[in-house]
Amino acid sequence: MHFPSLFAGPLAAVEGATVKPWSLALALAGGVALGFFAVWVFLRQMRRQAREQAAQLLDVARREGAVEAGATRQKAEEEIAARRADANREFDRREIESELRLREIRSHEESLALLDFQLEQKSERLAREGAAIKQARDAIRAMSKSVRQRLEGMAHMDAEEIRQALREEVQVECADELRALRRATLDRSEQDLQAEAKRILIAAMQRLAGKQTNDLMVTLVPLPSEDMKARIIGREGRNIKTFEAATGVTLLIDESPQVVLVSSFDPVRREIARVALEGLVKDGRIHPATIEDFVTRAREEIHLNTQQAGEEAVQRLGVNGLHPAIIGLLGRLKFRFSIAQNVLEHSVEVGFLCSMLASELGLDPNVAKRAGLLHDIGKGIEGDYEGSHATMGADFVRRHGETPIVVNAVAAHHEEVKPETVYAGLVILADTVSAVRPGARAEAMEGYIQRLDRLEKLALSVEGVQQAYAIQAGREVRVVVNPANVTDDQARELTKTLRRRIEEELQYPSTIRITVIRESRFTETAT
Repeated sequence: MHFPSLFAGPLAAVEGATVKPWSLALALAGGVALGFFAVWVFLRQMRRQAREQAAQLLDVARREGAVEAGATRQKAEEEIAARRADANREFDRREIESELRLREIRSHEESLALLDFQLEQKSERLAREGAAIKQARDAIRAMSKSVRQRLEGMAHMDAEEIRQALREEVQVECADELRALRRATLDRSEQDLQAEAKRILIAAMQRLAGKQTNDLMVTLVPLPSEDMKARIIGREGRNIKTFEAATGVTLLIDESPQVVLVSSFDPVRREIARVALEGLVKDGRIHPATIEDFVTRAREEIHLNTQQAGEEAVQRLGVNGLHPAIIGLLGRLKFRFSIAQNVLEHSVEVGFLCSMLASELGLDPNVAKRAGLLHDIGKGIEGDYEGSHATMGADFVRRHGETPIVVNAVAAHHEEVKPETVYAGLVILADTVSAVRPGARAEAMEGYIQRLDRLEKLALSVEGVQQAYAIQAGREVRVVVNPANVTDDQARELTKTLRRRIEEELQYPSTIRITVIRESRFTETAT
């Protein structure tokens, strides 16, 4: 805008004519007003443009701030998720470490219990030997007195009377000695047999140390993000219904972050579902067609894994000539559990124990090993079959060419069928040893603590009991009574009462030893 142009008209009019002073002043005032008006319009337009530019800049800054805030929030969420995962892993690690330490404590307790038992046996043996020595000393003294009396009597007898008396005495003494010798021989034979049996069992158990596994009814499958849960469920639940129908398991999708639970009592189906779901999550394409494809691939993979597991078990034991169907069925035991003990590992352990026991007894270790490995093969048979796993397993191995010795050992390992050979007895013994050895079928920590607590509470509920302690992993309870209120006879009766109540009210493996302590102590301090 050019300001001189605003005054060009008035100035020309002034120059061309004679104007009065007040007219000139009026013209100049009009020009100035017009100039101010033009400046005001110009400044208002500039101010409007500045406001629009400021609004645009503010909008751009707001959008950039929102983007940066979203990125910061996502980064913070990822960092929180990573730290939570690290914390969960650390918690799992510490839980596993505590479980291992608890198992070590149990093992130490059982070792101390064994030493305590051996010490008690030695004490009892020394007591018996001391009593026998005292009895022999008394017998010698009595015999010496008797000889003296006889000699005194024989001094007044003739030769025939002495001969007759000696004959009768020798007959009586020989009869007593023969009875005593026969009784000692029988007792000694039984003790020797028991000692030899214990030696063989201990030698076999010390040579074998099996591992422990845990049985789970659910399997956790991790997810890369929470959005994957919606894709697994699908529109109107189409994907999850197809997956459950194809695998025979139940998918549990809850509020647990980035994890899906696969639930099934059939461990083979659960493993197939886990492999298939992990493949689907990794691939990303989740719809009914791909679900069926991945489930089929998972079945083939698990079938191959079971076959390899059976072959590895056979190779570990060195068993030859097994039918391929038997090897495949053995591999299925990898996914079977008995309480917390893997059935395949248990079968291999029983095979090793049978082999070692047979070697100690001079039997064929290969036959014993074969029978021990196949004794639980019936647990891998699926379908509607009548009978126990022992009878089904025996029928299966008989149809696939096993010898009558092995078939009878498999059928009789739970004593449902009469054992026909010593190998069946070896399998029964090895199966029991593998199942009840320390750590084989360990219970959960919570159940273990509850069992000890119930045992102590039951002991404390008996009248006269002051303190009760469950020790040796619950295999012994020690009770302290008040000696002022409970006599020795009452303490003996209290032991029997506590034994009856434990047998009637509690469920427990193996046996529980009950020890009642009645003790009086008197203390003085000399100064």
